Amino acid sequence: MDRREDAELLAAVRDGHREAFAALYRRHLPWLLVRLGRRCSSPELVDEVVQDTFVAVWRSAGRWDGRGEVAAWIWGIGIRRLVDALRRSRPPADELMEFAGVETSAEEHVLLAVQYGDVGAALAGLSPELRAVVQATVLDGLTTREAARLLGIPPGTVKTRMMRARALLRERLA
Repeated sequence: MDRREDAELLAAVRDGHREAFAALYRRHLPWLLVRLGRRCSSPELVDEVVQDTFVAVWRSAGRWDGRGEVAAWIWGIGIRRLVDALRRSRPPADELMEFAGVETSAEEHVLLAVQYGDVGAALAGLSPELRAVVQATVLDGLTTREAARLLGIPPGTVKTRMMRARALLRERLA
């Protein structure tokens, strides 16, 4: 089972084969833990998100359309689950920092503005396709090629969508 390609394993998972799911889990768990762990300082939350991610993989294996790589599809599920978990679990960082008597860094202020300020509202107004490209390239720091692989679209499409997103964000934030 472990020697099969990801697409074959996911097709077997779609058909309810637990062995295929176990192979997919063993293959993708290590890198998913590392990548999510770089974006979240809570190992407990990362573990919870990884568990939720693989539950979603099991339940929605039939939704993968065959475009892009399975790993990119899993990453997309994982990062969305992490963002959702962080939104649910944390009050705004300014409140936490003020309570703890700690000054926030410039980076933290920028990230808070992205999530809670005008930038966050402008991002929320983008179409899901444009927002996904902005999130992958700007917030997650992926290259155009990496974002294309993650989103299952050509690199030229990533560039075009990013151009449209920038124009819309400029317009909304002006």
